[in-house]
Amino acid sequence: MKGQIKSLLTVTFLIITISASAQKNKINTINSGIPWFDTNLNVVSAHGAGIVKDLGKYYLFGEFKSDSIIDFTGFSCYSSDDLYNWKFEKIVLPVQKSGKLGPNRIGERPKVMKCPKTGEYIMYMHTDDLKYKDQAVGYATSKTIDGVYIFQGAILFNGEPIKKWDMGTFQDTDGTGYIITHSGNLYKLSEDYKSVTEQIVKDMTGHCESPVIFKKNNTYFWLGSGLTSWERNDNYYFTATSLKGPWEAQGNFAPKDSSTWNSQTTFVLPIVGSKETSYLFMGDRWAFPYQKSAATYVWQPLIVSGTQLTIPNYKENWKINTTTGRWSNVKLKGKNIKNTDEKIIYSDSWIKSPLKDIFSYYNSNKKEASFSLCFKGTQIGLYGIAKPDGGFAHIEIQDSNNKIIHSSLIEMYCKYAESSLKYLSPVFKKGTYKLIVTVAGKHGNWYKKDGTEFGSTGNFVSLDKLIIIK
Repeated sequence: MKGQIKSLLTVTFLIITISASAQKNKINTINSGIPWFDTNLNVVSAHGAGIVKDLGKYYLFGEFKSDSIIDFTGFSCYSSDDLYNWKFEKIVLPVQKSGKLGPNRIGERPKVMKCPKTGEYIMYMHTDDLKYKDQAVGYATSKTIDGVYIFQGAILFNGEPIKKWDMGTFQDTDGTGYIITHSGNLYKLSEDYKSVTEQIVKDMTGHCESPVIFKKNNTYFWLGSGLTSWERNDNYYFTATSLKGPWEAQGNFAPKDSSTWNSQTTFVLPIVGSKETSYLFMGDRWAFPYQKSAATYVWQPLIVSGTQLTIPNYKENWKINTTTGRWSNVKLKGKNIKNTDEKIIYSDSWIKSPLKDIFSYYNSNKKEASFSLCFKGTQIGLYGIAKPDGGFAHIEIQDSNNKIIHSSLIEMYCKYAESSLKYLSPVFKKGTYKLIVTVAGKHGNWYKKDGTEFGSTGNFVSLDKLIIIK
């Protein structure tokens, strides 16, 4: 086990799968806050993402992250017919030989728009050096949505790069394209989307990272997050009836101190259906430093009423009908296994939560402490307690021959204690399997430029309950 944990936390950590042991059964829900696996059963790596719907299919573009470095490692593209099942297409913009997206550089928040005038697909992104001292908004072009994008360099305004970091894009109903940046800046693009013609909003607000704009009827909504590095915070929004403003601050759109359900805004996707239009909030739940393996996605229905935005409660599992545009809540159906069940085998160092605690769970922070369960079915899920002292856990699924058929990494850190689904396995062929969960003995810490420390204070891994899906 010790060797397995050590290999897990190396540069080469990957999801281990044996495709023959699993059926490529489709999932039919959006599951927030857990690792997602593509149609090849590899972890979906597309953070800081945006979605484009093209010819009836959804294309997800994002940062293809690493577990060991923050350097640019390429932008990924996944496709889906239903927003649940994602096929890995390719790395559509790889690391360049040199230049702004070359080795030892930063590349973040890719967003793609199709230019109405030329029919080209234009990708925009934040480029920088590793110290975040050379920021610019770059762009790349492709004739097809899932083709290899050709990096063109920095997009220019008055002959100069836009020297901002967090950025996003917005395409208005008339086809006009815009670039958004942190601190409330909005730039109008030329007709070919390859240069900036004017800045229409300047320094509308302080900070406001991960900016997003979307529109409903005659109201524009501008979303953003506070400046807390990889830490989650209460994201907020502004409204206006014109992109030029005035923009009115509206406060948070998720409950106060929920840290936007432990996420940071990255995109809002309108899903236009025959019955109604729903708005899909896309957020990142970062898990520094294991951003490839353990960082997850928080996708939630965003309620839009007049000028009010809300995500009033957290939905672990839900559906969206892309034909009608209507969404519905879903509860996982299976056999619940309590953490006190004698079938669960704990190693030493697992302690039951204090009686005064609001949750009932077993937890341990001892490296290599583990628990296991043999089960019959097609899928297994783990509910755990995320806390300020939560850490990383290694998950293995073994088949009846004790062969590892799947491996994953999950995080149990949150600024406040909360209980939710932390892991849901891929769908395997119905059979007998063994789940093994091991304390990795690691947790994430990071610092702002001013030295402020964020992150967990411990390595605790916990078990609330398990669910077996037949």
